Amino acid sequence: MRILLVEDEQDLAHWMARTLAQQSGIVVDWVGDGQMADLRLQQEDFDAVVLDLGLPGIDGRTVLERMRERDDRTPVLVLTAQDSLAERVGTLKNGADDFLAKPFLLDELEARLQALVRRSRGREHPRLSCGPLQFDVAAQRFSMAGDALPVTPREHAVLLALIQRSGEPVNKQSILDRVFLGDRDVNLQVIEVLVFRLRKKLLGRGVQIVTLRGLGYCLEEAQDSGVTSAALQDP
Repeated sequence: MRILLVEDEQDLAHWMARTLAQQSGIVVDWVGDGQMADLRLQQEDFDAVVLDLGLPGIDGRTVLERMRERDDRTPVLVLTAQDSLAERVGTLKNGADDFLAKPFLLDELEARLQALVRRSRGREHPRLSCGPLQFDVAAQRFSMAGDALPVTPREHAVLLALIQRSGEPVNKQSILDRVFLGDRDVNLQVIEVLVFRLRKKLLGRGVQIVTLRGLGYCLEEAQDSGVTSAALQDP
């Protein structure tokens, strides 16, 4: 899971990002003001947003309103220093999916985030499956038609990024950010190599990684056991 944390208290943000990564492997991108948050949300995809309301520049409510105005449906959990009924009602009316009053327990924040992401993906058609390919969230393991799919840790991370948005294009930079946790020294060509290896492991097994020119890679159920030309190209 990759989230955007919008919080102007630097020490709190660093503690949250470090602990969530260590406890649950959640990738946390942090920004400290509303203007930067608004720009990042227009340019990148996140599984969820943790949004403080009291931000410098553009406040959290405005960030949230702009998201919903452009039909950005990314789940948003609002952090608020007030726990009044009016504050809670107003937050939900502005488009938030959940809220958490400060101070809070990090375990509760994590549980609420997991629930929001599950709901956003839909209970009936979870995005953690694509044709015969399944991902067991609890065991953190891929299987193909019931049999374990052997993948390296980096292949695992790439495939997870794709299956979380199966049927939708995911660009290479977004995958890179998830796999290498913001390591700017890693070349995008590494993602091409990992995708190539995954394609070989998925070949003829009912699911494929297709290249969509200018958009990225898309994990989808294969119509037949062959490999399409689109599945062999690089974006």
